[in-house]
Amino acid sequence: MLAYQPIVHSKNPTRPAYYEGLIRVLDANRRIIPARNFISAIESMETGRILDCLSLELGLVALAEEPTLRLAINMSARSIGYPRWMETLYRGLAMDKTIAERLILEVTESSAMLMPDIVNVFMGDLHRRGISFALDDFGAGYTAFRFFRDFQFDIVKIDGQFIRDIHKDVDNQVLTAALIAIAHQFDMFTVAECVEKKEELAYLQEAGIDCLQGYLLGRPETVPVWKEDETTLEGYL
Repeated sequence: MLAYQPIVHSKNPTRPAYYEGLIRVLDANRRIIPARNFISAIESMETGRILDCLSLELGLVALAEEPTLRLAINMSARSIGYPRWMETLYRGLAMDKTIAERLILEVTESSAMLMPDIVNVFMGDLHRRGISFALDDFGAGYTAFRFFRDFQFDIVKIDGQFIRDIHKDVDNQVLTAALIAIAHQFDMFTVAECVEKKEELAYLQEAGIDCLQGYLLGRPETVPVWKEDETTLEGYL
């Protein structure tokens, strides 16, 4: 299943810019296991490719069901060219011509840097179809900026390690300001991950971040808000 978490505009935190679909699996007792508990162990395995396929399938269904939804789906760069994943994507795009412009594919910094040339070609092809891309966990790894300059990401998500207690951590303030400046230089929207305190929210708004994500703004929900109250969604990005 997917759990949907809102990413909100920093100037209007009550209104989602888009949602992220976070994959969840159930244990033998039907308890939800968050992806963070297992994703690093399986990312390089066949199981990781299958999970990416399932996540994409569920995301495409949600996009088809809710025509005003904009949704980010996670994938590893290792899934580029994986037959089932590619077939799932192209089948979903063919069913509904509006899906491409509402789909955001979110790739982790670490997996993107494994194969930067392949990622660039892949992104170029899907950009022409209208799909957007987000770079997840920006700053967590060791991005080679000569590659980053050539990447065509639309959104960069600043890793939560730089966001936690940013209102009182001078080092994180400097690092986050640098990451925001780099992203804006390349015309990329910025998202701060793991925002959990009002003080962090206030600081990030002043710092010029574009969007925010975290428990303070909304927890991941397996029953999305648009199914609960039939709210019409309107994205900013």
